Amino acid sequence: MVKFRSICIIVLLFSSWLLSAQQSPRKQYIFFLHNKFLEEHSLKEEHPKYGVAEYESVLLQLRGKNKVVISEKRKPNVEPEIYALKVKKQIDSLVRKGISAGDITVVGTSQGGYIAQYVSYYEKNPLLKFVFIGATFKDDSLEKDKNFRLYGRILSITEKSDEGHVPLSKESRFTRSDIKTFREIELNTGLNHGFLFKALDVWIVPTKEWIDGK
Repeated sequence: MVKFRSICIIVLLFSSWLLSAQQSPRKQYIFFLHNKFLEEHSLKEEHPKYGVAEYESVLLQLRGKNKVVISEKRKPNVEPEIYALKVKKQIDSLVRKGISAGDITVVGTSQGGYIAQYVSYYEKNPLLKFVFIGATFKDDSLEKDKNFRLYGRILSITEKSDEGHVPLSKESRFTRSDIKTFREIELNTGLNHGFLFKALDVWIVPTKEWIDGK
């Protein structure tokens, strides 16, 4: 009788743990890639036109319950296509550990957005999520590669006053791709390229919504 009760207790404990695990939200893994200015300057240095890049404030806003933010201040003169391979290895490591690709988002501002686009191209995974912020311009470097394509679930955010910007949907690399899940936002802050130096709700909120999206 005692043995039977012990077995019942173990079954109940396991059932309770399983139910709890099923009800717990899965963790979201966020790779944040900053702009080029921070590669060559300290976190406190001011851009002559746009001021301080609010890197730490952005990270703070992206963090939260069940959110794991992965980011580092890159060294100067990093080649985007080379650094993207480093990010790819990190993503592949998470996937090998059982993390679903759908729970991984790569967010990049300006130069970081170009790195994120290389990650998209290298991974070729339709489930990965990406947010490109201020990273699409007329005749930019990615347009010169006629074989370049994008993959994954993509949110593109641009700023109307950002000189020379082009909506991602108008870029050749997008039109030759086969993106099933896509959203495009054009802001109107009047801050030119400086909009992405600031931890502004107008781009951080839709970014977080994209991260949480199914």
